[in-house]
Amino acid sequence: MTVSAIKRNADSSRYIVVEGPIGVGKTSLARKLAQSLSADLVLEEVYENPFLERFYRDGQSAALPAQMFFLFARARQIGDLRQADLFASVRVSDYLFSKDQLFAELNLSPDELRLYSQVTATLDVEAPVPDLVIYLQSSVDALLERIARRDVAFERSIDRNYLEKVADAYARFFHEYDEGPLLIVNATQIDPINNEADYDQLFKQIERTTGGRHFFNPVAAALA
Repeated sequence: MTVSAIKRNADSSRYIVVEGPIGVGKTSLARKLAQSLSADLVLEEVYENPFLERFYRDGQSAALPAQMFFLFARARQIGDLRQADLFASVRVSDYLFSKDQLFAELNLSPDELRLYSQVTATLDVEAPVPDLVIYLQSSVDALLERIARRDVAFERSIDRNYLEKVADAYARFFHEYDEGPLLIVNATQIDPINNEADYDQLFKQIERTTGGRHFFNPVAAALA
């Protein structure tokens, strides 16, 4: 990839978000994109959440505090972005603020969801709209394999049933997403983190995506 290509991408997409279900590789891809684009990196504070391990292990009993931790952490990060000059440099993030509602609806009881919604309304977060969202899709089998391979302690309790619900919730969320440009990537059989050919192919597609909704199937593209 050429320096001029990176500069063109930086000029056209200043706030890029990488999203997808647990284990799909969104954080690793966000890190690599940020390096390629000399961009600031905005990461979800997953490992700082003290309730997450208990949530994956016990479920409902820790769902509300885990969700609230993420809500406040994301709101603070968005506030920092708002106070800074958003257009002063390129930024790459591994989460979309509006997907917070996705996990709230998936994990919270009706009473907890009402409380969460009240708190969210009180915070009144005005999240910036990304210039591009990259949604990584993958089969549940591939997600489970990747989660097992990276062997993070608090993720060992994630079961297939929950992961299927998360993947389905993401699919429904992005089926309705219309806030800005969206690139939907079939990431089941590629490894853009460890395979440079896969990364270069994906990066070129990201360069070409400046508006609308686009679908990228790397296997089909490679065979074309």
